[in-house]
Amino acid sequence: MQTNLALTSEQIEDGKTKLKGVISSVNRSYRDDSEVGYYILAGSWGKDTAIQPPNDIDVFVVLPDEVFHRFNIRQGNVQSQLLQEVRTNLTGTYPQTQMRGDGQVVIVGFNSVVVEVVPAFNAQGGGWIIADTNGGGSWKHVNPIAEIGALDLADAALNSNVKKITKIMKQWKRHCNVPIKSFHIEQLVQEALTNLDWGKNSEFWFDWIVRDVFAHMYGRAGGGFYIQGGYNEWISLGDAWQSKVLTAHERASKACGFERANLNLSAGAEWQKIFGEMIPEQVT
Repeated sequence: MQTNLALTSEQIEDGKTKLKGVISSVNRSYRDDSEVGYYILAGSWGKDTAIQPPNDIDVFVVLPDEVFHRFNIRQGNVQSQLLQEVRTNLTGTYPQTQMRGDGQVVIVGFNSVVVEVVPAFNAQGGGWIIADTNGGGSWKHVNPIAEIGALDLADAALNSNVKKITKIMKQWKRHCNVPIKSFHIEQLVQEALTNLDWGKNSEFWFDWIVRDVFAHMYGRAGGGFYIQGGYNEWISLGDAWQSKVLTAHERASKACGFERANLNLSAGAEWQKIFGEMIPEQVT
């Protein structure tokens, strides 16, 4: 299944091409330099948890400090004004491409993959400042590199299972249209694997692990967590996805029972209800 979920070389190259073009365009507008630099690759591409086909690429593009000061002395929702200026500048490079400012990002809607640009500024003491247009606008302190580092440490401590199981759960999110954010899945997978006696076991155990991750997720609905590497930011998990995770857990439990009885085709049919044809029907 991991092979089926992995981005193809063509998808990776296409994503890199789109990403480089967007970064160059932003730098050309704000630094008079089209260098592919001053950026942080974040999200699933930065964390190595992307699955195919790719939905979006998240990138923080670091702007010069004087841009922050230019906007910060203005009146009104200066964060929205910043995003609109970045969008307008990108439109000059991509006049035929749909794009919009949305919350904290400028969304560049290429046909093959969406690039989500987060304008950012270096923060004193570390991390970055980004614009949040919600609630009248504010500046937000974030550290995507620390988030990536925390995930990498958890993955290394758990036999590389955090990223593998996260990708599997993202396929469930996609196939079953589950209203849960991907970085919420990352957090819940880390929690579950840490608490499981077999959380760092080999892929032979993934049927049990997946089943028990679903069970952990169900119990966490309505709760929340403090973002790793962040600045004391509480993230609410919500519970709109709880009924779907309950259904997935029931099907995973049934599949594990079929496997125990060597009824592999029946097990495969249950797994495909959860993940679609990304998992083969014949489970061995």
